[in-house]
Amino acid sequence: MEDIQGIDTREFTIGDPDEKDRVIRGRVHLPEGTEDTGAELPYVLILHGFKGFMDWGFFPELARRLVMRGIGAVPFNFSGSGIGEDPMEITEDEAFSKNTPSRAVEDVARVRALIDSGAVAGINPPRCGIMGHSFGGGVAYLHAAKRHDYQAIVTWAPVGEFERRIEDVELWRKQGYIEIPNGRTGQKHRLGLGWLDDVVNNKAAVDVVAACARLSSPTLICHGTKDRAVPLDEAEKLRDAYEKKYCRFLCLEGAGHTFGGAHPLTQIDPDLETVLRETVEMFATHLLQ
Repeated sequence: MEDIQGIDTREFTIGDPDEKDRVIRGRVHLPEGTEDTGAELPYVLILHGFKGFMDWGFFPELARRLVMRGIGAVPFNFSGSGIGEDPMEITEDEAFSKNTPSRAVEDVARVRALIDSGAVAGINPPRCGIMGHSFGGGVAYLHAAKRHDYQAIVTWAPVGEFERRIEDVELWRKQGYIEIPNGRTGQKHRLGLGWLDDVVNNKAAVDVVAACARLSSPTLICHGTKDRAVPLDEAEKLRDAYEKKYCRFLCLEGAGHTFGGAHPLTQIDPDLETVLRETVEMFATHLLQ
């Protein structure tokens, strides 16, 4: 995306003085020349899924489309993504093993704090939206429910609960980790006890449905009927939690977890085109006012 004409890109890194391997790497994409004009644009935080990363498949295309509409895009890799200096592969096994929903929520808060500080030129901090896919969708809700200041929220195939990773608790406790297969690369990643402890001991803090019930931001939920990773009923529970507040539910018949998107993204299938278009329009409607 850095080479696309008309877009300026800057990278940022947020470290942790207490944890050397806890690093958030991200980018700010803005229309070319934004800083020169002194303009301050609205922006959208983009949160990837579990075993995903900010350069996976459709995320760069989503960022490009937002920027072309005059909205800043801020994708980043969670500190527990396992992505290090190599932006395309999980190479930081220790960082991945420490991943938890609560740590991911903290990561989003740290990125927001960087932007809120005024350190990112060309962005108007209060004019913000947030988008998340799968795991990132659940994290987006938990974070947004703490802030209550997002003008729009969009999630694609959002998880409705994090206990899905809890299978053989006895083995997990005995080994100190559980192995997570990566279908794309063939790797097996170890997820430590932190995830298990977080989900078991912090149920209220990581309750995605309860978080949605506290939200009032205009929301768009996109989900496919053939999603094998996150059952449709999880998204329906999130929709229902909004009750009479603004929440549009876009259910695509026959669509899977990534709406036909793959990594690398070589083509945009109709389902993916639909969610890309609807997502950009959602943010344009609520941020460009």
